[in-house]
Amino acid sequence: MRKLLHNEILKLRLTEEQIGNVMRHPIYLMLCNIRSLYNVGSIFRTADAALVSEVILTGYTPHPPRKEIEKTALGADKTVPWRYFKEHKKALIYLKEQNIKIFALEITDCGKPYYSITKSEFPLCIVLGNELTGIDNEILSLCDDSIEIPMFGVKHSLNVSVAAGIATFEAIKVWLNLNNT
Repeated sequence: MRKLLHNEILKLRLTEEQIGNVMRHPIYLMLCNIRSLYNVGSIFRTADAALVSEVILTGYTPHPPRKEIEKTALGADKTVPWRYFKEHKKALIYLKEQNIKIFALEITDCGKPYYSITKSEFPLCIVLGNELTGIDNEILSLCDDSIEIPMFGVKHSLNVSVAAGIATFEAIKVWLNLNNT
C-alpha cells in the first residue's frame, strides 16, 4: 500500500468542466439558519464530495460569495448547485413541488435512525438546523419525517457539518445499494 500522489488523485476526480454533465445523487441539503460561514463552507465541500443535487441555504445562513465560505469549501461553492431562500417555507415549497421527501436531521419524538432510509424516500432532502438551537418547530412541522444520528456519549449532538457528512454519505450508501441490487 502507498499513498497516492496529488496528480494521481486528480486523474480519478471529475474536472470542473465535467461536473456539469454528471448525473448527481438524488439528495439535497437544506441549511436553515446556520451561523458559521466555516460550517457552510464545510458542508459545500461535503456536498461536492457526495455529488449531491443541490444545497439550499435559507434564513440567515450566509451564502457565497464570502471568503470565509470559500476558505473551507475549497472551490466547492462553485461546483455544487445552490440557491438561497430568505424564507424557509418557500424553500420547502420548492422542494415539495419537485416531489422531494424532506427529512429533518434532528432529535424528535418520532425520529428514526439515519440509516433506515428506504428506496421510496428518494429523492430526499436532509434539513440541517442552527448550531445551537437546531431546526425550528415551524420548519419541523413542514418536514415529512425526521432522522437522527444515535449519540452514545454524554453530548447529544455533533457539529452540523459533521452530522451533514454522516447523514449524506449514509443516504448515498442506501441509494447505491438500492440501484445495484
